[in-house]
Amino acid sequence: MRRVSSPRNPPTDGVGGPAVPYLPLSEDDGTATQDQSIGSLVKDATQHVSTLVRAEVELIKSEAVGEAKKAFKGSLFFVVAGVVALYSSFFFFFFLGELLSEWLPRWAAFGIVFLLMLVTAAVAGYAGLRKWKRVRKPQRSIDSLKDTADTLRHRKSPEAEPAPGSAPTR
Repeated sequence: MRRVSSPRNPPTDGVGGPAVPYLPLSEDDGTATQDQSIGSLVKDATQHVSTLVRAEVELIKSEAVGEAKKAFKGSLFFVVAGVVALYSSFFFFFFLGELLSEWLPRWAAFGIVFLLMLVTAAVAGYAGLRKWKRVRKPQRSIDSLKDTADTLRHRKSPEAEPAPGSAPTR
């Protein structure tokens, strides 16, 4: 299947996620539908609704996978921050503390090393938070679902809705 998107949502270059196949609801072959039977029209309408629902699900899956990948990449920075905070590069920081204790009291040298470890963990955590905040909601799917709902709402027949002020029928 060729990877394309709808005319309203052109394919992206990898920034907004992969393109979703565009499934047209009808073929424009130039023939009029006036000579078709009601059963044939109902069958076509059912097929079009089914195709539309499948396309909506495919769009939602496509956007969700793209956003999940971004969230995973952002989470890697949190993992880095956790590793640094937990293990604290023990040997290097212990060496640094001992080196500083040559010029400062031992407690001050290790206090400086501890603060250095916390700053490193904070910087990695901040980088992860910035990546995490870039994760967006699936706006194309939301817009598409709203458009579909509006279209179906406008196609309701006036007989199906009760008159204003009348009691609903049971």
